[in-house]
Amino acid sequence: MRDVKNLGPGADGPDRIVGTIDVRIVGTGAYVPERIVSNDEVGAPAGVDDAWITRKTAIRERRWAAGGQATSDLATAAARAAMESAGITAEQLSVIAVATSTPDRPQPPTAAYVQQNLGAAGTAAFDVNAVCSGTVFALSAVGSTILRRGGYALVIGADVYSRILNPADRRTVVLFGDGAGAMILGTTDTGPLVRHVALHTFGDLTGLIQVPAGGSRLPLDGAGLDAGAQYFAMDGREVRRFVVEQLPQLVKGFLHEAGVEPADISHFIPHQANGVMLDEVVKDLGLPRATMHRTLTHYGNTGAASIPITLDAAARAGAFRPGELILLAGFGGGMAASFALVEW
Repeated sequence: MRDVKNLGPGADGPDRIVGTIDVRIVGTGAYVPERIVSNDEVGAPAGVDDAWITRKTAIRERRWAAGGQATSDLATAAARAAMESAGITAEQLSVIAVATSTPDRPQPPTAAYVQQNLGAAGTAAFDVNAVCSGTVFALSAVGSTILRRGGYALVIGADVYSRILNPADRRTVVLFGDGAGAMILGTTDTGPLVRHVALHTFGDLTGLIQVPAGGSRLPLDGAGLDAGAQYFAMDGREVRRFVVEQLPQLVKGFLHEAGVEPADISHFIPHQANGVMLDEVVKDLGLPRATMHRTLTHYGNTGAASIPITLDAAARAGAFRPGELILLAGFGGGMAASFALVEW
């Protein structure tokens, strides 16, 4: 496991971006497919049952996309909910960024389909792939854009993992659900303020999470299909080790750089990877007053969508009060980690 102690408070490196963006979240939205997939249904081909999955993951069910639904469809539905929340129209958007590692197609970008679906002609639209950390990466990328161009930015995290899961692999198939979450960002004077962000990539750990075939390194052919190289693969033990060992110090470093004390954090919204793992790691984060929000019990791990889905659910439930600080924390393939500090 890579030593990342040099990435603590005050350190800089080529795999690390930290800074302020000072844009506001003026609306949120989410969408999950209608189909509910139980633990018994997903576990049967993998040889595990509801009790085993719940004990290992704290996930009880997830949503999977219908046959005719693609990532852009889920993303569009979440975008419309966020735009309604913000009270804006597609014509007011300056940029659309879709964080996904399950695009509709290798090209064009999924964001282009979302632009078309929304009727947001003239809007810059692009994808970001930082796997489950992607939404905060996208948020950081568009922040500077709207500061220069004005208007509003649409940031979406959306994934349809059900299409790339090996139904016989109990290490992965039981974890994932499909969904999309969205945020509208603006430079208005009101609304929750995104105060600080940090992005990390640990490229020497790329082998921990991957889909081996389908790109320029290994095109997907008959031999690859026979070998199952089209499926999502994860070294669960090493991923867990990365999160448990590294997330606490990365969080502490981020808060130090943001100029806030751990006790100042009222809410913690992590990537919804595995409920049992989150319960384990949150004890070491040193956030004595923070409430951790979870949606994985019913939605599973929705990839890049998990943070914005959970943020939207908490916001619509009235969980946040003005002035409270919210910590968003993403982690996933790359390996990558991303953090955002939001003042509600």
